[in-house]
Amino acid sequence: MLILASQSASRRAMLDAAGVSYLAMSAGVDEESAKLSLRAEGTSARNLADALAELKATRLSQRHPGDLVLGCDSTLCFEDGAMIDKAASREEQRELLLRLSGQRHRLFSAAVICEGGRPVWRHVDRAILHVRPLSEAFIDAYIESEWPAIGHCVGGYRLEALGAQLFAKIEGSHFTILGLPLIALLDYLRSRGVVSE
Repeated sequence: MLILASQSASRRAMLDAAGVSYLAMSAGVDEESAKLSLRAEGTSARNLADALAELKATRLSQRHPGDLVLGCDSTLCFEDGAMIDKAASREEQRELLLRLSGQRHRLFSAAVICEGGRPVWRHVDRAILHVRPLSEAFIDAYIESEWPAIGHCVGGYRLEALGAQLFAKIEGSHFTILGLPLIALLDYLRSRGVVSE
């Protein structure tokens, strides 16, 4: 049995569409505290995504040692490595979009599978997103249309919705941007007999 240590709607939708049987459960971890601690230690965006994915998978795998448990996490950062967080308000979202306008940023999507409380597989994928120059009028209209849904999204966009209009160019997998390196995951699940060859 595959257990998804997440309640993420986008991750569940990707697994459903790919025909993967799984059970979704909460990992039961204090993700914010772990994130703050790792960031205080100077952990990079890539390694933060990996560490949080492993934490979620390990915690739930300890309670379900006979199953494969999938933990996932995604992080965003500017070109200088500074991490991008979820906006807490419309005003913060507006400031972030003004800062992203005309710039590129990186997204890291990590997946870790644990079995018996230990990691047995991991993959971290990267995408580079180029935000087109955005007018203040466009940003205001976008936030008006998309808030509060984008308040749950790091970066403030849903690529599967109006967020697609923010970009001039995207380098990387669509699945990765939605929060799961799906192709690499499917390859591993085939090797374990979770999905058919």
